[in-house]
Amino acid sequence: MIFMVENSNDGKSEQTRPSLFQHQWWIWLLLIFLVAGGVYLYRTIEEKKASLAAKQAAAAAARSVPVAAVPARKGDIGVYLTGLGSVTPLDTVTVKSRVDGQLMKVLFREGQVVKSGELLAVLDPRPFEVQLTQAEGQLMRDQALLKNARLDLERYRVLSEQDSIAKQQYDTQKSLVRQYEGAVKNDQGLVDSARLQLVYCRITSPLSGRVGLRQVDAGNIVHATDTNGLVVITQLMPITVIFPIPEDNLPQVLAKLKSGPRLTVEAFDREQKRKLAAGYLLTIDNVVDPTTGTVKFKAVFPNKGNELFPNQFVNARLLVEVRHDSVIVPSSAIQRGPQGVFVYVVKADKSVTVRPVTLGVTEGGETAVDAGLAPGELVVSDGAERLHEGSLVEVKEAGKGRGNGNGQGPGPGKEHRQGGKPQRPDR
Repeated sequence: MIFMVENSNDGKSEQTRPSLFQHQWWIWLLLIFLVAGGVYLYRTIEEKKASLAAKQAAAAAARSVPVAAVPARKGDIGVYLTGLGSVTPLDTVTVKSRVDGQLMKVLFREGQVVKSGELLAVLDPRPFEVQLTQAEGQLMRDQALLKNARLDLERYRVLSEQDSIAKQQYDTQKSLVRQYEGAVKNDQGLVDSARLQLVYCRITSPLSGRVGLRQVDAGNIVHATDTNGLVVITQLMPITVIFPIPEDNLPQVLAKLKSGPRLTVEAFDREQKRKLAAGYLLTIDNVVDPTTGTVKFKAVFPNKGNELFPNQFVNARLLVEVRHDSVIVPSSAIQRGPQGVFVYVVKADKSVTVRPVTLGVTEGGETAVDAGLAPGELVVSDGAERLHEGSLVEVKEAGKGRGNGNGQGPGPGKEHRQGGKPQRPDR
């Protein structure tokens, strides 16, 4: 019986094993289908994302970039030589007393503009009036003696002709007359000297100019030997500016000076943004400074509005040449990259192309283009940092864009100047 039981158990086990195996196979098949479906769904989503990104990129590429653009124009531009100069008065005088005495009145205000001959101060004249009185009295005394000596000389002459007196007495009288004539002349000199001292008691301005700070107050005793004097007067109109120019530019300037017309010089403030005054070149120094390799130039300015002040530092610009019919663009249109200097030219289809250019002179925010650009071609002056070859652009009026664009063009005062108009690249 035991054997039969074991046989019956074995039969049961054989019947249960296939059913368990079949159950597990369907589970694995289900898992495979789920995984495959997930992979397919994931790839479908990723493909849609990539397609959407490509469409967005294409749309972005086709979108126009707002820029400011101006046409290249033909015009004149000047060539300037620049130097940091110092304003130097034509005349500066320290007003001093020419006599010793007490300062009674000060008739000027500090900073006042005075004219030549205007009364500035008065010294006590009384000591010199006394000297004048004494000198005049001595002169009158000696004049009376001279008159009497001349009368006696005339009498002696008549008596000598009549042989009534000795000739020696006549000669002695003639010598006495000459002595009195000398005394009278000396007395006249003393009188003139005393009168001159009285004139010196009234101190007047030797030139027209601006009065500085007062050095002595009224009531003090002043001397002719005082070093500081009463006040310093500086001539302001006209006034000069002395500035250095490299010696290499000297032949060009000398050639222009020989041709006849005056060379214009402009004075700008330190930042070279504001023009202070305009004048002309007066002269050139006769030596080259060996330590700096420069030559000093001297320019004269009318300075009627007192724009320039003595010892003020200014940027002087000397106009040496005007180049006519140059192709000019704004300096902000000039771009620089690994391929060199270029501009973005706007084509008829509103796309831009990179145009290499050769630059000329730069002045006042404008640049002349010697080669690479033709007059009338539209160049991007603002917004160029977002462009590349073939970019589509939406052209706006210049000055209404977002600012300065690249702004790589040199502005006034940053380099050797040329001309006075906006500059643009030329093909």
